[in-house]
Amino acid sequence: MKWSVFVGHWSQINRKVSSRGSYNHRSIQQQPATRPELSQKVVNLSDDRLSFFERMSESRLVSELPSPAFLVNLPTAQRNADRMLERFRQLRVTLRPHMKTHKTLEGGVIMTGGTRRCIAVSTLAEARFFADGGFDDILYAFPVSADKVEQCAILTERLEVFSVLVSEFDTLPRLAARTLAKGKVWHIWLKVDCNNGRAGVFVDQPEAFDLALKIGRSAAMKLDGIYAHCGNTYHCHSVAEIQAVAENTTEKILAFCSRLAEVGVTTRSSIGSTPSCSLPVPRMGALSEVHPGNYFFYDVQQLHLGSCRAEDVAVRVLTRVVAHIRHRGQLLVDCGWTAISLHGHGRLPSGYAVIQDHPEIRLVEMSQEHGLIDASEGQEMDFEKFPLGAALFLIPYHSCAAAAMHSVYHVHDGDTVLETWTPCRGW
Repeated sequence: MKWSVFVGHWSQINRKVSSRGSYNHRSIQQQPATRPELSQKVVNLSDDRLSFFERMSESRLVSELPSPAFLVNLPTAQRNADRMLERFRQLRVTLRPHMKTHKTLEGGVIMTGGTRRCIAVSTLAEARFFADGGFDDILYAFPVSADKVEQCAILTERLEVFSVLVSEFDTLPRLAARTLAKGKVWHIWLKVDCNNGRAGVFVDQPEAFDLALKIGRSAAMKLDGIYAHCGNTYHCHSVAEIQAVAENTTEKILAFCSRLAEVGVTTRSSIGSTPSCSLPVPRMGALSEVHPGNYFFYDVQQLHLGSCRAEDVAVRVLTRVVAHIRHRGQLLVDCGWTAISLHGHGRLPSGYAVIQDHPEIRLVEMSQEHGLIDASEGQEMDFEKFPLGAALFLIPYHSCAAAAMHSVYHVHDGDTVLETWTPCRGW
């Protein structure tokens, strides 16, 4: 999408969001969210981690929260999760939601439809966190390295199913050298690159097939599946391009699995990325699994790609005007890069994020704790419109990066804060 076109599309975001009520904190009227009940164990885990600041923020209005604050619209996130579950239920494909965007037990319960089974994580800290929260069938979806073998072994012995990702021959003897207790074997997904430009052994090279055979024929290992990430969908410029990537990746994965089956090694197939899974092609119905993650929150990047609508973006960063810099025609706000990340730099006409309801201003510069807002091109700053203390809601370019900046999420329905979620942090 050309920027000239996107500017027009971007200016519609605020009108749509405000008119449809997803994030208009002045007048939103939505039905209470429904979601699978969390066990007392999960509630206690969250409660025990709440700091004084987090406790102070409970049972308040969004408009009264200290800023900056990370906001999750629960009805919107619930709807996003339900749609993805139903989409792949109809295709008869298992959904293995990736937890890397939100990294919360509560979000995991919602994304799995309450089962707490069949998830992907990006760090071992997440794997332990979700295991402690009662989750099982966890895929550590990052190539395992030698320093992490022992941690993976402990999780494998502890859980019913814990799987690791492999893309190198040299990893196999390191795994085999660690004998597992309880008669367990290593559950392995082979990471392949289907011209996606991401990690993995290239699917068309003999090495990939030989590596799969070695895993599949090992007594100490089980080849759980072939895994590819459609990372190149993030460089697409149309829905047709995204679906072409999904089609090509699916065909390559299925052909690879068919070749394995011909020599007696049967295994599963999995592809993923939020764009490809939000806009699936019929051929994806032949896959065993998919593993998207960002869709729970979505963001401006996904809107730009065509993965979602403006009203599907479930998160905002609340910030406030703290000073008027009149000689430069700027507003100073209390959102620096530590509250939203720098990932939107140079990608949006509105600066680092989209400012909800205000296409006439843009977030143009950030330091660690400060944000500077200019008038948009052709506009003049109206300081009377933005008095000191005025709240602004920033729609992140990349919700994964923005969420990672916060130790607590304020989960709300309309202007009412329902609860706080505490995400996993670390590696």
